[in-house]
Parts: sequence; C-alpha cells; structure tokens
Amino acid sequence: MDMKHFDDYQWACTSFAKYPDGREYEYLSLGLCSEAGEVADKLKKILRDTDAAKGPWQLHLTTEQRKAILLELGDVLWYTAMLAYELDYNLSDAASANIDKLDSREERGVIGGSGDDR
Repeated sequence: MDMKHFDDYQWACTSFAKYPDGREYEYLSLGLCSEAGEVADKLKKILRDTDAAKGPWQLHLTTEQRKAILLELGDVLWYTAMLAYELDYNLSDAASANIDKLDSREERGVIGGSGDDR
C-alpha cells in the first residue's frame, strides 16, 4: 500500500507550524488531544440535542454537522503529522506501522481484544 501521499500532506503542514521552540512535543500532544476532544464534543452535542439520546446510538448527521466534524478531523490530522515530523518520522511511517500492527492482530485473532501488546 502506497503511503507516500501522507508525506506530501505532512510536508505541506510544516509551512503552518508555529509553536514554542523546545516545547514541540508538549504543544503538539496537547493540541492533538484538544482537537480529538473537539470531535467528540461535536458528536456529544448532536447526541444531546437529538432524539437519538432517547433510543439506540444511531445518529443521522446533517451535511453541515458532517462538514464540521470533517474540519476537526483535519485539525487532528495536522497535529498528528507535525508530532510525527518532530519525532523524525514521516507520516507514512506511522500509517504503515499501524497497518502492520492491525494485520498482525488480525492474523493472530486478537483484533477485537484490548491492550497495546496483543
């Protein structure tokens, strides 16, 4: 699987990188967590404000809601790309390592389990 497009995206991201020197890891990991939290917050508010809260988890998102979540996912991706960059990895390295990990878990029948070392 070709993951090189991730590297093109990552390189483009570097032109927008503005954060404190020497505090890259802290800044980027906090940003990643806060952006992931914004994704969850948008979904939480949709759940709160719809009838889905009264029944099974089955949200029907509007185009506008989906777009808002997409924009937050882009922010999550930016922070992920920049943290990988600061750790001296290409984003394609992270993507490939993740696919390899998931392939291994599937082959061993533990993809549905829990824990990092399955």
